[in-house]
Amino acid sequence: MSRRRTCALVLSLLLLVLGGAGQAQAVGYRYWSFWDLTGGKWTYATQGPSTARPSDGDVQGFRFAVSADSQDASKPRGDADFASICAKTPAQAGHKRVALVIDSGTTADAPGGETPPAPRTVCARVPADATTAEALATVAKPLRYDTNALLCAIAGYPGTGCGDQVATSHTAPSATSKATSKANAKDNAKDNAKAEPDRHGPSLGLLAGVVAVAALGGAAVWQTRRRRP
Repeated sequence: MSRRRTCALVLSLLLLVLGGAGQAQAVGYRYWSFWDLTGGKWTYATQGPSTARPSDGDVQGFRFAVSADSQDASKPRGDADFASICAKTPAQAGHKRVALVIDSGTTADAPGGETPPAPRTVCARVPADATTAEALATVAKPLRYDTNALLCAIAGYPGTGCGDQVATSHTAPSATSKATSKANAKDNAKDNAKAEPDRHGPSLGLLAGVVAVAALGGAAVWQTRRRRP
């Protein structure tokens, strides 16, 4: 085997190993995401419901789904507007009305054995300084939180689990997007994100593949030199 062919073989094998690295199984999280309706469009909330203090007339939503990051998160479904949701809830001095959309998601995203309730809308009338979490508590009990104050269930759904890690078929997200995803899941539930294991380095499989290719290349070059007259 000539040196040129040897180099070509080693390069091809290395590209195959590196090319497979980006197709690793992605990781998502099953959780309630938090949204604001702005200009008729849902936008991922920049605050968690425990710190957000909506104004009278605001529309906010919660969606239960599996997502890898905020860009991948599923939005609340259906048409929503304050006028229709709070039409039967009159204004009251010292209080505000917040329209809430609660979308429990699809069967595909549900924990095993559970059936998601149908999406619903509700108008919460709460004191003027109330947070979104307090508004939610007035209309969607029981709420369930974990020991780290992560919102696990709205109106009792789901009955088990809390921000569980789930393997997805999407292309593996970057280390930055995974960290952002976990942070947003936590913040949008009630508090700061749980610490996530460090996944910034290359995978063990990738390193092993590179070592194997390097070893193969070295052996091939040695064999070529050995055969020289």
